[in-house]
Amino acid sequence: MPQELEVIFPIIIIGLIVIAVAILFTFIPVMLWISALAAGVRVSIFTLVGMRLRRVVPSRVINPLIKAHKAGLDVNTNQLESHFLAGGNVDRVVNALIAAQRANIELSFERCAAIDLAGRDVLEAVQMSVNPKVIETPFIAGISMDGIEVKAKARITVRANIDRLVGGAGEETIIARVGEGVVSTIGSAKAHTEVLENPDSISHNVLDRGLDAGTAFEILSIDIADVDIGKNIGAILQTDQAEADKNIAQAKAEERRAMAVAQEQEMVAKVQEMRAKVVEAEAEVPQALAEALRSGKMGVMDYMNYKNIDADTDMRDSIGKLTDTDNDEDDFNK
Repeated sequence: MPQELEVIFPIIIIGLIVIAVAILFTFIPVMLWISALAAGVRVSIFTLVGMRLRRVVPSRVINPLIKAHKAGLDVNTNQLESHFLAGGNVDRVVNALIAAQRANIELSFERCAAIDLAGRDVLEAVQMSVNPKVIETPFIAGISMDGIEVKAKARITVRANIDRLVGGAGEETIIARVGEGVVSTIGSAKAHTEVLENPDSISHNVLDRGLDAGTAFEILSIDIADVDIGKNIGAILQTDQAEADKNIAQAKAEERRAMAVAQEQEMVAKVQEMRAKVVEAEAEVPQALAEALRSGKMGVMDYMNYKNIDADTDMRDSIGKLTDTDNDEDDFNK
């Protein structure tokens, strides 16, 4: 039994040493420390251990530090580590500082870190300062004074303004302001032919407005890429107005016709009412005659004369109607 322990004990010791070394190399980035020393960056092993304790990934700080040291930038471990803890992208900030140094753009680490923490791509901004970006707008429609719709597409050449990246407006604001200037310029033209003949007038008018104020960009030029003719909005509006006027006139005419029909029906009703009154009055005549006979105001001979006159009147009416009928038949036969 003691002989077996003598054989197993060295193996256990070797295993424990291997495990301890593995844990040591896992917790302490020895290879990263060696790489930093080889690059001429002096970082103590305790600094790397402290990064582990502060939950900082050492490679996210040391590798950019090596890159910055090789590029000749004056940055230290504390700056990079604090930016990492703030949620920034250390590698992108260092790349932006190197690009700015190569392009002779004055950019400090603090401003670069502030731009990165503001959510802007600081490396893209530096690159845009060196190589301006072209923003193409969609077709912007405007209406000239003669009522013709004119559509224009513009290309805006902008350069990033490092000093205004924090708090400055973005590309959407530039496009909106340029669109407003294009619409205003087209609307002030007396005829659409003026815009077609001189599309550069749009560029000059828009540039004179200072549209890049308060934005993160500097507008270098505005070029009109395409100009098209749209609809005749003036004619369409006049047609719609004429159609509306016609509908209004028809409605008023229909109203007058309805009033005339109502008045006609009212007159017919009045005629019927007057006829009823006549019939009512005629019905009272026999009663008046009877009353006159009873009261002695009218004698029998008077009554007989009245009847004779009434009969003569009816006979004349009948003869007159027959004469009118014969005349009508003669006219028809002719």
